[in-house]
Amino acid sequence: MKKILVTGGAGYIGSHTLVELSLHNFYPIIVDNLCNTSIKNIKGVEKITGKSIPFYNVDCTNEKALNNVFEKEKNILGTIHFAAYKSVEESVKYPHKYHSNNIGSLQVLLNVMKNHHVENIIFSSSCTVYGNPDVLPICENAPFKKAESPYGKTKQLCEELLNKTDILGISLRYFNPIGSHESGLIGDRSSDNPNNLVPIITETAIGKREIVTVFGDDYDTKDGTCLRDYIHVVDLANAHVKALQYVMKNKVKSAFNIGTGNGVSVLEAIHIFEKVNNIKVNYKIGPRRDGDVEQIYSDNTLSTNELEWEAKRTIEEAMSSAWLWEQQKQ
Repeated sequence: MKKILVTGGAGYIGSHTLVELSLHNFYPIIVDNLCNTSIKNIKGVEKITGKSIPFYNVDCTNEKALNNVFEKEKNILGTIHFAAYKSVEESVKYPHKYHSNNIGSLQVLLNVMKNHHVENIIFSSSCTVYGNPDVLPICENAPFKKAESPYGKTKQLCEELLNKTDILGISLRYFNPIGSHESGLIGDRSSDNPNNLVPIITETAIGKREIVTVFGDDYDTKDGTCLRDYIHVVDLANAHVKALQYVMKNKVKSAFNIGTGNGVSVLEAIHIFEKVNNIKVNYKIGPRRDGDVEQIYSDNTLSTNELEWEAKRTIEEAMSSAWLWEQQKQ
């Protein structure tokens, strides 16, 4: 039995990764304190996979409680670490909260892994580690520039922490995950107000919000709005399985970009959503927002060559599934 402990497994990306792990004959174990998601995602995963998944309601900064999970679940082969706060905007307001939780949870997990001789970890990193890049598309050997937010800084520090440990691991530097599983049974259940673009678009389309604010239209981009690399969350989830298989086979430390390689502006994203779902979205132009990088998109050469992974789903498919999720989630 190939047991993989997944911290933050009830969250948005975590729940989709549980599905992919199950499809590839891994046996996921969930650790999540449900501070920013819902147990409904776990129920959704079980419905999709037809399998019952062990779940521990544990805070990953609690070393004793996490150690107890490892004691109970013998022979864990590796971990995937999602458990972190993820809002750029909130991190600007509460930097200490992000520093203590995001870095603290990884430190505790690494300590417990050492205690139990578990040597493989896949770390949920972010393209924010690059700051405002000098060259696009950005590849993994680009230097870390000044982080544009405390959230980005925590990801930089976590990667430094991983480089210093004896544990083998891969940092996956995500670009912008969007969309949901085609079943509509799992998705982003963040309990805080979303500040990522696509959930804001869907909430506006369904009437939960009055309008989408586009933060700045005077950037040096094709239409003046920020450029991002939007990746379907199911493709991203699959990348974790590929990374896990890679690290277990090759016994390495490495980092990989996980994106599509295409830069899409905020206004383009809104218009794609409108076209795919045949619905108008109210939006307005507002001032720039602290912590936003002007433009960033991925060079995926390394992940394609080494992990044998590539994004297969289109932004149109992602926007369609995001709208399905918004209409069906309860």
